[in-house]
Amino acid sequence: MFDTLYARIGAGVATLVIAFAFLKGDEPERVGAGAYALGLLASLLLQDDSRLSGSQWGVMTIDTIMLGVYAALAWKSRRSWPVWATGLQALVVMSHVLTLFDLRPPLAAFYAVINMASYGILLVIAVGTFWAWRDRRAAGLE
Repeated sequence: MFDTLYARIGAGVATLVIAFAFLKGDEPERVGAGAYALGLLASLLLQDDSRLSGSQWGVMTIDTIMLGVYAALAWKSRRSWPVWATGLQALVVMSHVLTLFDLRPPLAAFYAVINMASYGILLVIAVGTFWAWRDRRAAGLE
C-alpha cells in the first residue's frame, strides 16, 4: 500500500482528517472517522494485490459494512455530512457489484472511482468536523 508517493500522501491526508475529527468533532464525526480508520486498516489487511480481475470478497464486505455505518449515522444524526458519506460509499459498493456481475469495467476506472469516493468521504468528514467545531465555538462551549 505505501509503496508509492501517492499512497503515502493519501495515508497522510487520511491520518490528518481522522485526527482532526477525533480532536475537534462531536460524536457523529468521531464515529465516522473511527469507522473510516478501521475500514481502511481492515481493507489493507484483506486486499489481494495479486488478483487483477474478479471480486475481492473481503474488501467488498468491509465496504458494505461501511455503507451500513454511514447509513446509520445519516439516519440517527441531525447533520448533513453523513448523507454525503453514505452516497459516496454506495458508489464504492456499486463499483464492487459491477465486478461481481462480471461487467468488466476497466481496472483503472474501478480504482479511480473507489479512490475518488474515499477522498470525498474524507472531505465530508473534515467539513462536518469543521462545522461542529465552529458551532461549539459560537455557542461558547470551547
